[in-house]
Amino acid sequence: MKKATNHIYLIILLAVLSSVAPMGTDTYIPSIPTIATAFGVEINKIELSLSIFLIGFSIGQIFGGPISDRYGRRKSSLIGLLGYAFFSFIIIFSTNIYELWVYRFLEAFFGGIVVVNAAAAVRDRFKGEEAAKVFSLIGTIRILAPLLAPAIGAFLIHFFSWEAVFLFLTVYALVVAVWVYKDLDESFHYIDQNIIESFKIVLTHKKAMKVMLILALSFSGFFIFISKSSFIFIEHYKISTDYFPLFFSVNFIILILMTKVNISLLKKFTVINLIKYAVIVQIISAIVMIFNYEGNSLIVTMILMASYMGMMAFIAGNCMALALEHFSKNAGVASGVIGVLQFGLGAIISSIVLSFHSDTFLPMALSITVISTIAYLLIRSYKE
Repeated sequence: MKKATNHIYLIILLAVLSSVAPMGTDTYIPSIPTIATAFGVEINKIELSLSIFLIGFSIGQIFGGPISDRYGRRKSSLIGLLGYAFFSFIIIFSTNIYELWVYRFLEAFFGGIVVVNAAAAVRDRFKGEEAAKVFSLIGTIRILAPLLAPAIGAFLIHFFSWEAVFLFLTVYALVVAVWVYKDLDESFHYIDQNIIESFKIVLTHKKAMKVMLILALSFSGFFIFISKSSFIFIEHYKISTDYFPLFFSVNFIILILMTKVNISLLKKFTVINLIKYAVIVQIISAIVMIFNYEGNSLIVTMILMASYMGMMAFIAGNCMALALEHFSKNAGVASGVIGVLQFGLGAIISSIVLSFHSDTFLPMALSITVISTIAYLLIRSYKE
């Protein structure tokens, strides 16, 4: 079994490769009010484009898994990155909200083809606790994306128009494509498999599916906070767009710290127990958020957001490692299914929550309470 500490350069590369989603969403968040004004629509219509991005990202992973298992991690990554770059550039020429939705969907579709390869490449090389550590390390580095992305987005909006955000995403994808072409060695060994049979194997594995659903539900709550962060800080608390990244980044600083804690605790606790305790903390944070639904205190709101989002450090990498452990021959398809559930469910749930727009935090608080409770019931029923 390979050791995570001997492959830091590879881990950095895979972290950057899997950062397509946070770069595609978080760079864009500070520009949401500006784009709403430019297109003459309500802000929730632009917020909805985040959910559309997740839908496209999910569908892309349905196709990305089989492509990765047939043509390899490297070639599949290049196909996705080039498509992502192309549609990021095309978005610049959107003339109305409907064009923006379509192009964001297609941009995200190719992003989905990209992201399955990072998880599959880890599964090709690592197993068990080492895989969990690698996923946590990748998560630690990848967190730099949502830390830096809002700052980049705010900088671009301050000096340029909203189109500059998508020009940046175009360049980002092309740079990563060059890096993958040069330095990502192929880890995949082709096995002739029926695609439908591969999906059937993954979808009928009860233990793996439970872990995947726990990850998907927790991510849904996480993404609700991301989707509403522009409303929370800029609209509700009247924080300047220029200072938005400072407030938003607190959540990800906590996430980085909790990721380091997770790596340490893996030596003492089982993966499943770490996930269980994290979900309990999310439930408590969500319930307290209900009582804080009017959002009178910025400090309290930030603590509750950080508490909920920080627990993803114990859920994301650990769930991914547990789920992929069962699929040595079709890691690409398994990674795709995880992504479809994670981003697809996140898109559906966040779309529903966004449709109940309110001047308070009540719809958001109630939804994450329900989500976290369901996740806890699933983890309670999991048998190691």
